[in-house]
Amino acid sequence: MKITEIKSYPVQDADGAAYHFVVVDTDAGISGIGEIGIRFWGSAIEQAVAHLSEIVIGQDPWSTERIWQQMFRGGFFPADKVYACAISAIDIALWDIKGKSVDMPVYKLLGGPVRDKVVCYPHTQGPTIEALVDNCKEFVDDGWKFVRWGQPETGGEFEAKGRAVLEPLESMKIAVEQMSQVREAVGPDIQICFDVHTRLDTTHVIQMCRDLEEFKPFFIEDPIRSENPASYRKLARHINLPIAAGEQWATKWPFREVIEEETIDYARIDLCIVGGLTEALKITHWAETHFIDIVPHNPLGPVSAAACVSLDMASTNVGVQEMPRKPGTYSTDLFPVQIQWEDGYSWANDAPGLGIEWDEDKMRNSIIPATGWPPQLRRNDGAFTNW
Repeated sequence: MKITEIKSYPVQDADGAAYHFVVVDTDAGISGIGEIGIRFWGSAIEQAVAHLSEIVIGQDPWSTERIWQQMFRGGFFPADKVYACAISAIDIALWDIKGKSVDMPVYKLLGGPVRDKVVCYPHTQGPTIEALVDNCKEFVDDGWKFVRWGQPETGGEFEAKGRAVLEPLESMKIAVEQMSQVREAVGPDIQICFDVHTRLDTTHVIQMCRDLEEFKPFFIEDPIRSENPASYRKLARHINLPIAAGEQWATKWPFREVIEEETIDYARIDLCIVGGLTEALKITHWAETHFIDIVPHNPLGPVSAAACVSLDMASTNVGVQEMPRKPGTYSTDLFPVQIQWEDGYSWANDAPGLGIEWDEDKMRNSIIPATGWPPQLRRNDGAFTNW
């Protein structure tokens, strides 16, 4: 069996959500699918996929480790984050092919199931504290065991000019009040995840986390920017809450320091950025030796969800799985068969490969430009801050 073609599909589903998928074909008539993690860099990643195809086409899809190494360092210079996203999508597609070629689910190829299902958290939200509380209660009533939201915007004079505003000190106060009211509404047994989304600096995070301790959140996610993993040393010394980080890191190398020094509690591996299943499995086992659980980052589509849950089902050290919406309730025009969800848990189908099915004809008819930018945030003085 040889790889014959690799195709990129930046698409929009019937509900208007945008994703970027990669389909790998073989001469055995078996195809696999992967997903790209940074949609807004789509045009550059699309070119990286085409470039990597030059060395991948013609190879045996079962040679995932060799292909990964060639893609990552075959050009002498190690791959950057753009190429890592392309590598991720191709690698996930190859695992899908491997499973289909032997009529076996991917999670069994990864070592077999250590659990029947994985607990998940959704994306709860609301423009006001009252709306957020109501939304959290709705998800809990629907069976979810977790709630999660992000560092709140604050408004201000720039908001009137059409710019989103986040003033740190104001946002910190709102965040504390949000968590206070949500905790009171959902009770002590529902877990709370709070995503700072790299929007604050280290000193502000330390101050806010001290105020949040009484509400016992499950973790504080991405409390600072990701460029300098060493900065987590200071956080780990000064706050008494679990830290989750890693969604912006590509490959195992940025994880090295925080795992070995145990400065995070949860590894937020994004399979569609980090290097696919091949690389994520290595990081997962590495984290296990330091008693660090994985919390795979999954803000994407049905392919990312299936890959994450496949890894979760075969891994001992799993905290919770990000699952913004119930599988099977979105993008069904492109993916008529998705993984399963019930009562706050997800699991992979006991079907070959990733256990999902896609309509490639509809993908071809749903292609959109692989470009764009996320929303921009400002502070009250007009300075740019992270989205």
